[in-house]
Formats: sequence, structure tokens, C-alpha cells
Amino acid sequence: MAAPPRLRLLGQFHLELAAETVELSHNGQRVVAYMGLRGQVSRTVLAGTLWPEVTEEHARGSLRTTLWKLPRGEPPLIGCYGDTLLITPALRVDVHALTQTALGVVQGDAEELDDLPPLGILTGEDLLPGWDEDWVLLERERLRQLRLHALDALAEALVRQDRPALAMEAAWASVRAEPLRESAHRAVVSAHLAEGNVAEAVRHFEAFRRMLDEELGVPPSPRFARMLPERRGAGGRKAESCARAFAATGSASTTSSKDASTPCTWTSRDT
Repeated sequence: MAAPPRLRLLGQFHLELAAETVELSHNGQRVVAYMGLRGQVSRTVLAGTLWPEVTEEHARGSLRTTLWKLPRGEPPLIGCYGDTLLITPALRVDVHALTQTALGVVQGDAEELDDLPPLGILTGEDLLPGWDEDWVLLERERLRQLRLHALDALAEALVRQDRPALAMEAAWASVRAEPLRESAHRAVVSAHLAEGNVAEAVRHFEAFRRMLDEELGVPPSPRFARMLPERRGAGGRKAESCARAFAATGSASTTSSKDASTPCTWTSRDT
């Protein structure tokens, strides 16, 4: 049985037909990439999207020329049915595999899986780096957001499965992708708390609070502050008071009287 055609769009464009790499012109890559993402589109929409700065007649002519230069096979890579273009159903597109995996995690399928998806699927390259057309930029951002949500959900699912080390890997992958994303930092704190490392959880909260204050001038959400457990003793009361203060005002001090305040400096001794 012949190998199915494969299209890689995460990273540099790469097309394989019958297990052989196929070289395409730039316009050929653009047409195949768009069709690989959409599956089906009208000639008018495709021509207008890929050649927006010329007349419709010119755009449709460029599309006809590009389609004619594509490699021929049976079934054809792109089928033409009147004004409708269809990509062959046999084509395996890496973006679709990523989307299916990420949506499965976000929708909660990870809760029932013994073999969770490898992190590599959710932490690979961006869509067609270096391509700056609007349709690529929109799809790239959609995939980025989907990946981030999947990594956060995967981390939380791994915490619930009592696999904090793997949860930490997923959480940090999300942090590296978007350092100011609070949900990613909450996942890191959740993994620390699952291992009983309260001091590390508090230190991470503090580091994120400082970064958020420096970059955006805002505090973490009250939801994040409430994740930190209540602690007994003077140091514990101080830490709890500081968490409430940061959540409410973003201030690095708690007011002990009308004219005086106490600085919040959390250390391992406070936990």
C-alpha cells in the first residue's frame, strides 16, 4: 500500500507524495498550505485571499497557473469541482493532528487516558514561521492559544492523577511560551503543592507577582492568591496576610495600623 501524502505546516513547509519530498514554487506552497488548513474552498475566495492586491481576473489567472503546476497524481492532490476546490482526503496534515490532540486534552479526555499525549506534540514549532500573510497570522495565533490551553489543562490533569513531575513539565512549557500567562503559573504552583513543596509554591507566586507588577503594574488574581494554603504561626499568618494584600492591592506591605505598615517578605521560614 502506498504511503499517504503528508503535509507539514508546523515549522517549514514540507510536502511528501509517495514518501518522496516534493518541491513547490512559493505560490504552490501557499495554495497547498491554505487548502491543507481549510480542506475545501471556492476558487473566488482562495484567489482573493492569496492575491488580494490585484484584480479578481488577475487573481483567478494566477490561481489557475499555480494549480496547473502542482504535481499530478491519482487521486489529485487538489480536486476541482466547478468553482469548488477540495484537498484529497488522504492527505495527512500535522496541524490537524495537533488540533485533535489539543482539543482532546482541553475537553477533558486526558482524565481518562493512561497514556497522555507526549509534550512534544503540544510544544513544537509555530505554524509556517516567517510567513506574514493575514490568513497565516490568524491561524498561527489560534493554534498558539489552543496549545497554551491544552498545556494548562494537561498540567492540571496530571496533578489530579498524582503525577506532579510531568505536570511541572507541562506547566513550564506553557510558562516558556507565554511568561505572563497566569494560568500557566497557577499550574506550576499546583504541581508544587501536590508534592507538598509549599515554600516553592510561595516563592513561585512571589516571583510571578513581581514580574507582573514590573511588566503590567497589576497584581495576580485573588484566585491565584487563594491557592496558597493557610499556615499557622506568626510566619504563616504573615504569609496569609500578604497573599490577601497582594490580591487586593498589589502592595508589598500590609497595614498593621493607621500610620504604620509591615513589609511582606516571604521566605521558606514563613512556611
